[in-house]
Amino acid sequence: MRLFTVDSFSDRPFHGNPAGVCLLDAPVPDEWMQAVAAEMRHSETAFVLDQDGGPRSLRWFTPAVEVELCGHATLATAHVLYSLGASGRLEFSTLSGVLTTDRGGDGLITMDFPASRAEQAAAPEGLLESLGVKPVWVGRSRFDFLVEVEDADTVRSLAPDLDRLSTVETRGVMVTAPSDHAGADFVSRFFGPGVGVPEDPVTGSAHCVLSPYWSERLGRDTLVGEQLSERGGTVRTTLRGDRVELAGHAVTIWSGHLTTPSP
Repeated sequence: MRLFTVDSFSDRPFHGNPAGVCLLDAPVPDEWMQAVAAEMRHSETAFVLDQDGGPRSLRWFTPAVEVELCGHATLATAHVLYSLGASGRLEFSTLSGVLTTDRGGDGLITMDFPASRAEQAAAPEGLLESLGVKPVWVGRSRFDFLVEVEDADTVRSLAPDLDRLSTVETRGVMVTAPSDHAGADFVSRFFGPGVGVPEDPVTGSAHCVLSPYWSERLGRDTLVGEQLSERGGTVRTTLRGDRVELAGHAVTIWSGHLTTPSP
């Protein structure tokens, strides 16, 4: 089976968020996919399988668990398929419904994802203490907590206590603030130590929440988000009702063949 590493949400190698992409040639057990993802050690590895007469099956695994939605590994999967000759609109059957992608002439890949609005919520014990911040606003979405802080420098300088944060019952925590420079509207970082991802370099699914959150505050549906991880990355967002378009570039780093057969 073909196996790839792709840097997503970047047009330069060794930036953005690396994802594994495994092109399955037959159905395989969940335990095997989890073992491959643990071996790859990326924040997510995508497993895609062609299906007769329907969308391709797409699933995502961190090194520790399966997740219900992943943006950067979907972008990586679409990038691989387009590079192998696919064209036009691609459809994927996932745990979050049917997701689609399209590629523009400049190589920009646009994904159609469900929007998720964060509702204001009390911070659970350990959340703010582990982040070491004073929040402007705290909310919870379907998967994660959202914490807005005062400024972009606070986001940049975060050094959370990841062990303590891993005890908070959530997939992850996004910390965000308005951007302090031209070229981006808001900034963020994402931490998911409870699911085996201490800090995710660029998190597409988080922008399903950040897009409606900042669109409401800034009064615009089309925005640019910058994730301030060490690798960094850019996510272009367009809110369309209960859906959000996430767009970015991707770069293949390596490809090969998996020599250990599936069970």
